[in-house]
Amino acid sequence: MTTEATHSSPQFQPLEQLVLAMPMARTLGLAFRRIVPGAVEVEIPVLEAFCFRPGQLQATAVFAVADFAAVAAAATLLAPGWVNATVDATIKLLAPAQGALLRARGRVVSAGKLLTICAADVYAVSSQGEEVLCATLLGTARNINAAARQPQ
Repeated sequence: MTTEATHSSPQFQPLEQLVLAMPMARTLGLAFRRIVPGAVEVEIPVLEAFCFRPGQLQATAVFAVADFAAVAAAATLLAPGWVNATVDATIKLLAPAQGALLRARGRVVSAGKLLTICAADVYAVSSQGEEVLCATLLGTARNINAAARQPQ
């Protein structure tokens, strides 16, 4: 779980830094594994602190990793000076979130100037690397021109 991410493009380093600076991302142990235009892969370890029964994550952690993946994927298509935030998301839990880690693959469904529709599939990954689809999320991210915001 401490392997290096497979991305190295300097254009996505600010996105990764922004996401990993969020307290929830740090608390979950979120790590980026892949960032390309329109797609992101992130992982979190299965930690007992977030389990409702031994080894099985609560839905809150599953939603969080899916949301981070989907909205970060949407952010990969934003122009410099723009950021985004979740405005809506629906998750469907398909199987128990248990194993060594969760791997979420986010992608852009439809990119717009104001809103981006994004999605993520979340896989429970065993210690042997076997993946089981445990959740899918469809979300909407609001695109915000941070450069145009005036200090108050």
